[in-house]
Amino acid sequence: MESESAVTTCYRHPKVESHVRCTRCDRYICPDCMREAAVGHQCPECVREGARSVRQARTAFGGRVTSAPTVTYVLIALNVLAYLGEMVRPSIVDRFDMLGTVPAGYLPEGVAHGEWYRLLTGAFLHLPPTDGTFGILHIVMNMVSLWNIGRVVEMQLGRVRYLALYLLSALGGSVLVLLIAPTTPTLGASGAIFGLGAAYYVMARRLGADMDAVNRFMAGLLLWLVISAWLTSWQGHLGGLLAGGVVTLAYAYAPRDSRRTLVQVGACLALLALLVILAMAKVAELTI
Repeated sequence: MESESAVTTCYRHPKVESHVRCTRCDRYICPDCMREAAVGHQCPECVREGARSVRQARTAFGGRVTSAPTVTYVLIALNVLAYLGEMVRPSIVDRFDMLGTVPAGYLPEGVAHGEWYRLLTGAFLHLPPTDGTFGILHIVMNMVSLWNIGRVVEMQLGRVRYLALYLLSALGGSVLVLLIAPTTPTLGASGAIFGLGAAYYVMARRLGADMDAVNRFMAGLLLWLVISAWLTSWQGHLGGLLAGGVVTLAYAYAPRDSRRTLVQVGACLALLALLVILAMAKVAELTI
């Protein structure tokens, strides 16, 4: 007479009878714990372990591949929210635009008087609807440009590298304004967008893309830089362009091995240090 076979149960649910084993760890699993695998089924723990061991897809410049340009969407949203804030409270512009200092005889304000945040906050503000040469077109043109260029650059760089590029470009534009025109209030995302334009050009050359359209784009960008000398802050545009170009050169030509991330991070930190030193030196000059 044969003995009755022992009942096997799920290792995660001891009260549930199971007759299927995980193809990786050989433990019994119930239907709730079964995960489809290339061959048979695996338990949840083995699936998680396998996911950790799979190498993450990377872009040509070392960033993680993303399915959507989330950072670009967030940046546009922040600019639009700041603009709505300006319309509700116009004093926000004077409080947070990029300003190095004010002429003698006025109340002290600006970066030279401890308001260092202006180096970045000014890049998220735009001209009120009825002010300046462009009015509301200022933010419209900048956000359309950010939408068109930013999505392409972000998908090539990955989110972290893209955000670092954007912020360093914005900072580069503000620092050049501080160095050359410290008493001129400036605002707008143009410096950061010029940095993205430089990145688009550098990446296209590195990837061996058809340069005809890219060169036309760059020619238009440089033409606007010249025209902006009479209409807007060319210092902010040029500073953003140079900073964006430097950052992307480091991204594009860093060695494609284990040193790549280290070189890219080091280049960003070196540029940040240079911009901080230049800003501090100018502030020291302005406060003597």
